[in-house]
Amino acid sequence: MTQQRTILALAIVGAFALPLAADAQQEHSHETPTPPRVSWSFAGPFGHYDQAQLQRGFKVYREVCSNCHSLSLLHFRNLADPGGLGYSEAQAKTIAAEYKIKDGPNDQGEMFERPGRLADAFPKPFENDAAAKAVTGGALPPDMSVLAKARGYERGFPLFIFDIFTQYNEEGPDYIAALIQGYREKPADMKIPENAHYNIYFPGQMIGMPPPLQNGQVTYDDGSPATVAQYAQDVAAFLMWAAEPHLDARKRIGFQVMVFLIIFAGLLYFTKKKIWKEVELHPEMLEKKS
Repeated sequence: MTQQRTILALAIVGAFALPLAADAQQEHSHETPTPPRVSWSFAGPFGHYDQAQLQRGFKVYREVCSNCHSLSLLHFRNLADPGGLGYSEAQAKTIAAEYKIKDGPNDQGEMFERPGRLADAFPKPFENDAAAKAVTGGALPPDMSVLAKARGYERGFPLFIFDIFTQYNEEGPDYIAALIQGYREKPADMKIPENAHYNIYFPGQMIGMPPPLQNGQVTYDDGSPATVAQYAQDVAAFLMWAAEPHLDARKRIGFQVMVFLIIFAGLLYFTKKKIWKEVELHPEMLEKKS
């Protein structure tokens, strides 16, 4: 198991990046392109999560990403939350039981391992940060719980103004999906450090993480294409859900509040019209009060 983690860690190391030398980053001036926008099911004020896509993304995370990256803010019970991945409580219990959780101490004062429970958080792949750095060559793989919210890119003027009206806030998933697919052969005039890789969407375009996914690496149960492009979008959608699992409920409540406010504003308007209509017909009412 340790050998397997070591191999996979070298393939999916870091916060999608290994810190690189600053002087090496200054040796080229290739412009970093803007990640392309993806048509997400959860985009916009009426968007919602695609449960099939979330389950596929969860499968990619479990089989690949979880060997280096944790989800410490996510608990197994969240897998059965309404509006989430669509798992039942029994299915969530089954998934939790597949993990080994360190617990204790027991009556003998020793730590022990037990099957996971719904109340447990997803376990970390390494005992501590030092163990993680020892396996990944000095990089500390970040927790992925809020990665889709923590990552993004600058939209610039005037796009950020339009985003206010379109409610575009999918910079994180767009960036993650693009980054996974952004590996290319480096330009001939570009110098990069040893063990670094060329990725057109990473700031500086030099990234320490080798391509984490390959075509056919993960087999989908629903027959979806086993391609890097599909993997990238699915795991990005799953990480968006992990960062904001109650997005569907938030949008539903927000819509209900807006409808209430519109109706309430209409009632106030017609109430005001009725009251002042009486005053206009009988102006002496104001004179008497004055």
